Amino acid sequence: MIRPSKSSDSSSTPQASGTSTYENSIHPIAEFSNMEEFWSVYGHLKRPYDMPSNSDYHLFREHVKPVWEDPLNENGGKWMIRLRKGLASRLWEHLLIAIIADELGVGEEICGAVLSIRHHEDIISIWTRTTDNEVVKNKIRDGFKKVLSIPPQMVIEFKAHNQSMRDNSSYRNTFKL
Repeated sequence: MIRPSKSSDSSSTPQASGTSTYENSIHPIAEFSNMEEFWSVYGHLKRPYDMPSNSDYHLFREHVKPVWEDPLNENGGKWMIRLRKGLASRLWEHLLIAIIADELGVGEEICGAVLSIRHHEDIISIWTRTTDNEVVKNKIRDGFKKVLSIPPQMVIEFKAHNQSMRDNSSYRNTFKL
C-alpha cells in the first residue's frame, strides 16, 4: 500500500518549525496498492506545473511517514535532483511508475519519494531505508538516474537523514555526485 500526500506551507518544513508542525501540514490524499488504483488517483491530482511554490507531494509506503525521524527512515537518506522549472511533471510521473512497479529492483529499500516545488527550481528525491548498504544505495542511485534519463553532467545529491537532523536542513551539506 502506498499513500500519496501533500503539504503546502514552506514554514512547515522540519527544519523551520519542528517535526510535529511539519507532520501536521501533511495531508493524506489517497491510498492504493496497484497500478490501476494509482492511475485512478493520479488522474485527479494537480500536476506539478499547476502547484504553487513551496508545495510538496509525498508518495510513501504504508506506515512510513515522510519525516526523518520515522523509525523506517531514520537510518536512511535520500537521493535528490534539482530541476529547472518545467521539467518536474514528466519526471515525477516516470519516477512514481518506477517505484510502484519496483523497476529499481530494491523493493522495500525505497521508503518513498518527494516532489518539492520551489520558486526557482523543483526537487525530486527518493527516500531510502538505509545508508549502510552501499550496493543497495548505489543501485537506487543508478535506477533513479536511468528512470529519469539524467544526463551524465547533471548533479545528483545524497544526504543521510541523520545528517539532515544534525544540521536542520534537507539540502545543505549534501554529497554531490
